[in-house]
Formats: sequence, structure tokens, C-alpha cells
Amino acid sequence: MVGVVRVGMAALAASLLIGTGAALAVSAENGKKVYMAVGCWGCHGTVGQGGVTGPKLAPDPMPYETFSAFVRTTNRTMPPYREPVLSNSDLADIYAYLQTVPKPPDYKSIPLLNQ
Repeated sequence: MVGVVRVGMAALAASLLIGTGAALAVSAENGKKVYMAVGCWGCHGTVGQGGVTGPKLAPDPMPYETFSAFVRTTNRTMPPYREPVLSNSDLADIYAYLQTVPKPPDYKSIPLLNQ
């Protein structure tokens, strides 16, 4: 249920920021497909865990407004993904996917790490 609420919040945030005035139908499943297809995984890892060349994106992604602004206008190592390359709905779907990534277990709950 938490995942559903979080994805719903992403849809609301995306619709407000994109200016449609109506809630977008976001799809975390499509977001994962787009995340893989446009190559986000290459730098940020397959579940947004981060890597050598890209920072951690999930779990608990940054606010949608910050995420969207960076993806669209970055002038750093990552190329900007403007709307002709990555649609607003696909960007909202990627954000929804990142919100579904579960937090890792607390190390205290892993017996081998507590010996």
C-alpha cells in the first residue's frame, strides 16, 4: 500500500510541475523499462543504487521538481535529457519507478553482519 501512495504522490507532483492541471497516469513498470532503455542504469545502477559515475537515486529519491530540473538542464557529466529525447510522461514514470525501490534491510537484521 505504501508503494501505491508513493506512486500517487509522484503523479500529483508530476502533473503540477508539468502544468497539465490533471493527474498523470504514471507507471512504475514503464518507468523501469524507460530507465533501462535510455541508459540510466549504466551510471546509477539497475535499481538506482548509484555507482562510480552516477549518484544514488533510490530509495527515497530527491523531490520530483529537483529531479526533473536536473535531468532536463544538467551541464555536468550527465547529458541533459530534454523533452524530445525523454518525454514528460516517461520522466514521471522513471520517478515513479525510483519511488518503488525498497529500502535495504537494516544491517542489524542480517545475522552474518552481527557476528
